[in-house]
Amino acid sequence: MAEASVTLQISTLPESPGVYQYYDKDDKLLYVGKAKNLKKRVNSYFTKQHDNARTKLLVKKIKSIRHIVVATETDALLLENNLIKKYQPRYNVMLKDDKSYPWICIKNERFPRVFSTRKLIKDGSEYYGPYTSMRTVHTLLDLIKGLYPLRTCNYDLAEEKIRAGKYKVCLEYHLGNCLGPCEGLFSEAQYHENIEAIRNIVKGNFKDSLTRFRSQMKTFAAELKYEDAQRVKEKIDILENYQAKSTVVNPKISDVDVFSIVSDESYAYVNFLQISFGAIIRSHTLEIRKKLDETDKQLLQLAVIELRQRFQSQSKQIFVPFTIDTEEGVKIHIPKAGDKKQILDLSIRNAKYYRMERFKQAKIVDPDRHEKRIMAQMKKDLRLSEEPRHIECFDNSNIQGTHPVAACVVFKNGKPSKKEYRKFNIKTVEGPDDFASMEEVVYRRYKRMLDEEQPLPQLIIIDGGKGQLSSALKSLDKLGLRGKIAIVGIAKRLEELFYPDDPIPLYLDKKSETLKIIQQLRNEAHRFGITFHRDKRSKDALNTALETIPGIGEKTVMELLKHFKSTKRIAKASFDELAEVVGASRAKKIITHFQSTQ
Repeated sequence: MAEASVTLQISTLPESPGVYQYYDKDDKLLYVGKAKNLKKRVNSYFTKQHDNARTKLLVKKIKSIRHIVVATETDALLLENNLIKKYQPRYNVMLKDDKSYPWICIKNERFPRVFSTRKLIKDGSEYYGPYTSMRTVHTLLDLIKGLYPLRTCNYDLAEEKIRAGKYKVCLEYHLGNCLGPCEGLFSEAQYHENIEAIRNIVKGNFKDSLTRFRSQMKTFAAELKYEDAQRVKEKIDILENYQAKSTVVNPKISDVDVFSIVSDESYAYVNFLQISFGAIIRSHTLEIRKKLDETDKQLLQLAVIELRQRFQSQSKQIFVPFTIDTEEGVKIHIPKAGDKKQILDLSIRNAKYYRMERFKQAKIVDPDRHEKRIMAQMKKDLRLSEEPRHIECFDNSNIQGTHPVAACVVFKNGKPSKKEYRKFNIKTVEGPDDFASMEEVVYRRYKRMLDEEQPLPQLIIIDGGKGQLSSALKSLDKLGLRGKIAIVGIAKRLEELFYPDDPIPLYLDKKSETLKIIQQLRNEAHRFGITFHRDKRSKDALNTALETIPGIGEKTVMELLKHFKSTKRIAKASFDELAEVVGASRAKKIITHFQSTQ
């Protein structure tokens, strides 16, 4: 079994694609693996019985686990390959340096060729990939070949050589697979238009090609060239059905350090991705405890210097989300779009996952720290004067306008305090009037708390919009509590938070913990109220159907329901079946009652 620290790390792993790394007690890398679901894959090492002695020994040595989150399973496969080559962990199968994944090359030539290769040559050519499957590369090249006829020969098509008539068109030209640039039959400008379209295709951007082909198809159709129009339509269909494969890093992004930061009230988390020769070779997240409410810019500047020194990075270029001051001679870049922005987004995602894991671990190991952080965050998000250690939430239930009831649920330190939940039968309101009902239950709740000198909550949440909030405020005014307790209303549809005397609602981040706790309160109040409403409705139905029978009391009703399970079955039961449970006299009364009501 895993040790406590490892078990804790496993419990907070994300269920996302990524790469996991196992370390021993000396912090030495033992193993690198990939996973479609990190949590399930890593957990399997510690829950399954392993027949292989080497695997058993590996599991025994694991003292800590680290991971890198990526977008897809394909990315995980590529990243695993890069890390194994870089660090050669003891328990991994060694990957030879000449074993690499295929790329698509657009050759640096006057009339560029497009082909697959496993070697990256620094001659100005463009490389796209890497791809995990040669089949994918062939599919993409076949697609390109079908859309844009390109040369396959390796002739030097210098302008003077073509003008001198040094070359003759080959079989590929006669088959329609090449347009004959070797004899000057296809202009350099037109050829490069096709190459630009191919660049977009290998990047997964088919928009320009589709627009171009649709225009061609309409032109052919207008000129009654239906066969040509059909051929172009087939190209459009191929493009629309093809899904481009993702890549980890563009090979042009080389020897770059990537930094991102995610922070809250007390801590900041800085992720560092090291890119070398177009591949991620390191991911590390640094946790920084705030002392004096430092800004993200201040913290990121400190972290960049620390991490670059710790990992002895010599890179002269760094990607960051905003401008910072750093070492002299290092170029700062703030990506806004494209492949560079994607790698920065990946770094941010890893920082967020690390932060979430630390929260989960803190909740298990240090619940006090977790509680303090949540309360401080809620105070800030909801613009409160004090931490909402005690929150109460109200909800009305009057399904189909009958049996109006209300519920109040109580949370202490962000957790349900179920023993303090309260149910309310509406006493002073006739018919289904939610506003008046809310006014009544809020008044009754806090009138009693004041009379009994109970501690009041720091926050009241009203399940409803402005109308419900206004009704609750009337009761607080009557009790002299207006301004002494913070109160907000939450509208169901858009999760809008309404404040007294403020016409503009507050919208919290959909992923924020504050909103999640408010939603939990609202859902708990709704559940509790619905359950009470259902119980009351059922009891009233029973009273109507059974307790109105002369000579049948509550005890008899309970015996009948215990045996027959429902009023419907009691109504259909025979005299003998009823007599066996409640005796002949009562059975006769029940039979007579149901016969008279049919």
